[in-house]
Amino acid sequence: MKFSLLSGAALLWLLSTPYAVSAQNFVESKDPKLQSANYTVEEDEKWTAIFNRTKGWFGADGIFSIPLDGVDSIGAGKNQKTLFVFSDTLIGEVKDGKPLPGTKMPHNTIAYMQGNTPVFDGIHFYWNKNDKGVAESVFHPTTPGTQKGDYFWLGDGFVNSAFNGNTYIFGYRVKNVKEGMGFAEVGNVLISIPKGSQFPFADHRQMDTPLWVKFEDGHHGSYGAAILNNTAAAKVPDADGYIYVYGIRDPWKQVMVARVKPRDFEKFDKWRYYDGKSWNKNIMKASAIANMASNEMSVTPLPDGRYAMIFQLAGMGKEVCMRLGSSPYGPFGPIIKLYNTDKFADKVITYNAKAHPNLSQPGELLISYNVNFTDFFNQLNASPDIYRPRFIKLKFK
Repeated sequence: MKFSLLSGAALLWLLSTPYAVSAQNFVESKDPKLQSANYTVEEDEKWTAIFNRTKGWFGADGIFSIPLDGVDSIGAGKNQKTLFVFSDTLIGEVKDGKPLPGTKMPHNTIAYMQGNTPVFDGIHFYWNKNDKGVAESVFHPTTPGTQKGDYFWLGDGFVNSAFNGNTYIFGYRVKNVKEGMGFAEVGNVLISIPKGSQFPFADHRQMDTPLWVKFEDGHHGSYGAAILNNTAAAKVPDADGYIYVYGIRDPWKQVMVARVKPRDFEKFDKWRYYDGKSWNKNIMKASAIANMASNEMSVTPLPDGRYAMIFQLAGMGKEVCMRLGSSPYGPFGPIIKLYNTDKFADKVITYNAKAHPNLSQPGELLISYNVNFTDFFNQLNASPDIYRPRFIKLKFK
């Protein structure tokens, strides 16, 4: 098997940033309604079990769920078809607890599932193959900005009911480099899939975006970590007609947010970036609405009018966390620690927690987090069932 030094899409940004809370430029809200919630958390063994596989797709990170009818509200998924997108994926076979020779790791794959009940045979995984039958990624960069050797890790996506029903997915353009951790994000691409298109999406389009930026302090930021479809078509409470797209910038895993009307989603000059007071045309003026988050996360409207930001503490902490906000762009309250992942060994990391509202039941949020190795080569051979999503259930009282 041939893998990168530290396989898994998240490790590019997880291991590259010092976390220093004292230097933050984000101020937590003191609103009493945003300080706490009445809830319980439990492991969701049924959802976790459907990703515990030994043949074909048997591990991945980067899981996002996209309801294909565009309705992305809590409890909407009973009769929906959902598209899952993953980043670095293990394709092969595990026998007697060992991955067999020939295991491959394409950089992105997908799956489809009908309904929101976790049934092992109810989810179907897909990836491309070359002319020799070897597993390959579903999406490869083809934009004018693409350079030789670039590949995609995937961000969040949604179905745009106001723009021909297209499915949009963010693709982070990544390349292997000699310095640092061995790879770096070099661009941000928007993938557009026409309504009704099926795998392998031969008719999809790709657009370079201005959403990967280098700020004046030398740090980088990129959008696509989460999407909130806050439109009437998504059937969310208090819809204001905008698509909110969240990004992460370093240091301190600061959360930024942009918004745009769905009909203007491909018109990047129409995008506006929250600067702490208003919506600014200048992406360089984007302000932090939260910090200590993760490069994959979620923001979900709750029935009581609050917004739940779900994330992994500082990107790869042992805590799955929540902040409560009064709007899609805040202000947000303090970190509320929901669940601890200490049950995993010291050389196993957990990261990139997020909610899946359409797959959740009323009054709940289904939350996934990723699990990976710090010593990928040796640990994969010993424990090939580690590298896959796990799920917990947040129940509001």
